[in-house]
Amino acid sequence: MLKDSINIGDAELEIMKVIWKSKKAITSSEIGAEVENKGWKRTTIATFLSRLVEKGALKSEKHGKSLYYTPLISAKEYKKTQLTHLIKHVFGGSAQDLVASLFEDKAITEQDIQELKAIFDDKEDAQ
Repeated sequence: MLKDSINIGDAELEIMKVIWKSKKAITSSEIGAEVENKGWKRTTIATFLSRLVEKGALKSEKHGKSLYYTPLISAKEYKKTQLTHLIKHVFGGSAQDLVASLFEDKAITEQDIQELKAIFDDKEDAQ
């Protein structure tokens, strides 16, 4: 379970997305190839990886001359804790206020609404 206090910055999150997508242990060189469009130097990537290990988001293991990185948290766990944090700290604990804000900002499409209704209907049928 992801600690509530973990804070992954935007750039670190880009690194995590590459690692989650990999679904296997991955080297910093492989990560670098995936984020080369960012223009980050190897040292920058190494710094991000080191921070993520310190924060408990990643595990590093040395095999031969290379360090391989694997996530200690899943993307799903991270999203859940971030959403919980957002609801708790930005919307005063109200998921309803979050959804209302999405409606007001027109961030939810008609298709999104239909898909959400289907999810709610499935949950009601399961109870």
